[in-house]
Amino acid sequence: MEECIQPSNFHCHCTFCDGHGRPEDYVETALAQHFRACGFSSHSPLPFETSWNMSAGHMPEYILEINRLKEKYSGRTEIYLGLEIDYLDETYNASIPFFQSLPLDYRIGSLHFLPWQRPLTEENMTCIDGSFDLFAGLVKERYGGDVRRITKHFFDTSMQMAEAGGFDIVGHADKIYMNGCLYPGFDLPADWYRKPFEDYLCLIAEKGYVMEINTKHFLRKGQTCPSLNALKRLHRLRIPVMVNSDCHIPARLNDGRNEILVLLRETGFRTTRELVSGTWQDVPIG
Repeated sequence: MEECIQPSNFHCHCTFCDGHGRPEDYVETALAQHFRACGFSSHSPLPFETSWNMSAGHMPEYILEINRLKEKYSGRTEIYLGLEIDYLDETYNASIPFFQSLPLDYRIGSLHFLPWQRPLTEENMTCIDGSFDLFAGLVKERYGGDVRRITKHFFDTSMQMAEAGGFDIVGHADKIYMNGCLYPGFDLPADWYRKPFEDYLCLIAEKGYVMEINTKHFLRKGQTCPSLNALKRLHRLRIPVMVNSDCHIPARLNDGRNEILVLLRETGFRTTRELVSGTWQDVPIG
């Protein structure tokens, strides 16, 4: 296969969820930057409404619009229809019939919420992806101020997500550390964090999922998900990786990609796993 060096991104949020650009705005940006492929992954509907998830009633329009763009831009760039699907529990995740019946090209499995109690309503969720003040308040209120407890809850739930399956790509695998690292007592190298994360990576390797290297915060904060110190472990476990910017505005479509591809090559990676002409292939890092 010829070496592909053109950029791609399979984690984009548009106006169908909490993104700040129309789908076509992203495609035009992708063309201007000579992208090989652009994949849309709006936040999936949840059992409750939020300000940043797609409503279930908008799913047919979302599918129609991305498919319209596929046809309009055919031959100029590859466009893919995906969805970022939250794992909440065994009753609501990427493997349930609703999500499996959708005509998607790929699915990203992610955690943004940890259910604290039933029923599955927003007020019963512990949000790990909001502001630090919100995160810190929930750790104090629900986990006795112990960041280890919420970290355990996160990785226990991550393991359940990996076992349930129904998705292709693991989204921001260790997102708990983004807010967690600001909380007193958090310790990324400590065994209580490192061991459950390594167990999770081993399960991802066993299941054959693609691991996203999420660069959303790389240029501004120097952070990726998974964290940069996990790259060697991913390589040793032979987990296929892709680089996504998790962009919410078109201008950030390619944020951090080149820098992380350099780091991946330095770590020993020679390819990324991507959709090419509709099939998963290993694309050489140019």
